[in-house]
Amino acid sequence: MNELFSSIFNGTNLALLGAALAVIGSGIGSARGVGMVSEASAGVLTEAPEKFGSCLILQALPATQGIYGFVISFLVVFLKLNALSGNITQLSLMDGMYLLVACLPIAVVGWISALKQARVATAGISVVAKRPEAVGKAIISAALVEMYAILAFLISILLVLTF
Repeated sequence: MNELFSSIFNGTNLALLGAALAVIGSGIGSARGVGMVSEASAGVLTEAPEKFGSCLILQALPATQGIYGFVISFLVVFLKLNALSGNITQLSLMDGMYLLVACLPIAVVGWISALKQARVATAGISVVAKRPEAVGKAIISAALVEMYAILAFLISILLVLTF
């Protein structure tokens, strides 16, 4: 039983778990966020299809967190675990735990910030519907939430790259 436990919970698998969480957390937030803004956009576009460009920008903003999570996962799997070589690097339990923890900032903050950004962007869709000339203000408001995803992304990158 102890052998089974140690073969499952080894450093390499913990690093892979971190990479998976980076993609899963930020991806779920992005997917839900883009969906929320797209639903709000659908109503506007049925009445005013010429507002598609403005709506599209607001829809795309929550997608960036998923990209950040993908980049962190890519760095762990291909740069740190050397998966392209076909001979995955075997990590100690502590090294694997370190990489798992390095992935958590973008996994958690990416998920939450994508959903919060989607709420702001959805409100921005209402602005586009009523006052299309104010789309820049709506985009800036939604982009401000992005700063927290960027900070989490930078922390995850720094932790992964300094390993």
